[in-house]
Amino acid sequence: MNISAIEIEIPYAEDVKVADDTLSVDLSDGRTISVPIAWYPRLLHAAPKERINWRLIGKGHGIHWEDIDEDISIEGLLAGKVSGESPTSFKKWLKKRGGAPNRLELIWNNQWQPIGTHSLQLPWPKH
Repeated sequence: MNISAIEIEIPYAEDVKVADDTLSVDLSDGRTISVPIAWYPRLLHAAPKERINWRLIGKGHGIHWEDIDEDISIEGLLAGKVSGESPTSFKKWLKKRGGAPNRLELIWNNQWQPIGTHSLQLPWPKH
């Protein structure tokens, strides 16, 4: 039996834009992929000047933000992967920056306790 493997080429990033709630990446194949920045808590907590201080790494197969020590792969974006950082690591990073967790962090860490009978719909996958 002959099995042929199909090689899938991952496009590379050409441009990156970070809005208040969205990370958008223009890809070499003409697509633009947008994901909630809530998937990446360090990016969510970054100041606007930190968010725009990015550079492409690995010939465009990743994005690095020096100021917040965040790396995101294009393959991970395309697969819909959220940040793999542990809650403990994120809390240490946040404390080092002098920040307190906001509601999105508490949701991300499964610590948010909404008051009342409304259910909370998360716009991103749970991990």
